Amino acid sequence: MSDRDSNSFVWFLAGLGLGALVGVLYAPRSGNETREALRQRAEEGRDYVRNRAREARDQASEWADRGREVLGQQKEQFRAAYEAGRQAYQEHTAETGTSKNL
Repeated sequence: MSDRDSNSFVWFLAGLGLGALVGVLYAPRSGNETREALRQRAEEGRDYVRNRAREARDQASEWADRGREVLGQQKEQFRAAYEAGRQAYQEHTAETGTSKNL
C-alpha cells in the first residue's frame, strides 16, 4: 500500500472515530431508543439492498434474454446467407457445367 493510500486510510479512521464520538455525545435519545433506531435503519437498509439486488437480477435476466434473442437472429441471418450463397453457387455451377459439392 502506498504512503498516500495508508495516510488517507488513517484520516478516514480518525474521521470515523471523531464522528462516532460526537454522535454519542450529542445523541438526543437514550441508549435503548438509539439501538432501536439503528436496528430499524439496518432493516430498512437490508430491505433496500434486497430490492436493489432483485432489480439488478431482473435487469441482468432481461439483458441475457435479449442477448439470446439477438444471437438467435444473427444465427438465422447467417444461416440464410449461407444457404443463399450455396444456392447461388449450385446455380452457377449448373450453368457452367462444373460441379463441386459443398
